[in-house]
Amino acid sequence: MKFFVAIHRPTDYDHSVNITKEVMDEIDRVNEEMVSAGVRVFVGGLRSPKEANAIHRAEDGSQTITDGPFLNADEYIDGFWVLDVATPEEALEWGKKAAAACRGSVEVRPFR
Repeated sequence: MKFFVAIHRPTDYDHSVNITKEVMDEIDRVNEEMVSAGVRVFVGGLRSPKEANAIHRAEDGSQTITDGPFLNADEYIDGFWVLDVATPEEALEWGKKAAAACRGSVEVRPFR
């Protein structure tokens, strides 16, 4: 079963203040543990939503590109893992480890 595990951050989150060497070391340990367990398919950190572009499609098929994130929200996805695990419970356990290492909220969602 494949799962998306996403780290959520508030829009005013400051990496330069909050992501210390200690935090990075903990994230690295979780990543190494995932690799050792054979569950990590992919991992990626995302840049600020301020650097995003959104492509909006109208009913007539026309498209408009705007600067900034697609959604106006109080939080954004800061990074994510794609995991291949045996059970939803296992995915939740990895999500808890990710939340602890990243010191943030995590969403765990299965792929279709």
